[in-house]
Amino acid sequence: MIPAVERPGATRLDRTRSTPLWAQLHADLLRRVEGGEFEHAFPGELALAADYAVSRNTVREALRRLRADGTVVAGRGHPPRLGRQTEITQPLGALYSLFASVRASGLSAYSAVRKLDVRADGVVASKLGLEESTPLLYLERVRFAGEAPLAVDRVWLPYALTAGLREADFTETSLYEELDTRCGIRLTGGQERIRAVVPTPGEQRLLAAPEGTAALAVDRLGLAERNPVEWRHTVVRGDRFSVLARFSAKGYQLDVHSGHNGPDWSR
Repeated sequence: MIPAVERPGATRLDRTRSTPLWAQLHADLLRRVEGGEFEHAFPGELALAADYAVSRNTVREALRRLRADGTVVAGRGHPPRLGRQTEITQPLGALYSLFASVRASGLSAYSAVRKLDVRADGVVASKLGLEESTPLLYLERVRFAGEAPLAVDRVWLPYALTAGLREADFTETSLYEELDTRCGIRLTGGQERIRAVVPTPGEQRLLAAPEGTAALAVDRLGLAERNPVEWRHTVVRGDRFSVLARFSAKGYQLDVHSGHNGPDWSR
């Protein structure tokens, strides 16, 4: 491969750093997007290769990452352009399915299932009001809205009630739909806590989130009638998700908890 020839005035990337050139280019393009440089037009591969004095393969890898997180949209035969990410809004105080909410926003919804197994977890079991050694069905997914990752979702359910879910394909269906169809369990309510967090390096990678992207952690205890049947921990990209509270002159109560312990939902 013939190396790119740096032209006078090209934007310099640091070839002495251990960070790959595509990653440096990706970070610089994000910086320029956030600075509003490409509101009218986004440069093509050839222009970027010339501007940064890098190969087209380097440019393509940086653009691939920008497409993955929805920053840039590019169709076959069309130049890249800035994407317009749709924000997923959830109401406070309502039982909702993230799968259904994503589709309602006009985006395709699907999941990449990372784990579906049976395990014991004493901490989670106690939240569900069970003995610590009780077998639990564990489901871990990366949730997508359109082509970009939206959330890392981890769910625990009592295995004795939900064994039928082991045969489910959660790629393009919701947990609540399968829980109703296969197990005869329909959630009727619960409690949810939402807090700001810094995603772990692993979560940041799964979410394809640029460094410094805010995240929200959603902890949910789901009930069927008054019986706990679901404990869920979701880390969702803060730049693509929001919650909405409605109030009136009659008043509105929102419990705010400080510190790391939070409310005790196992009672």
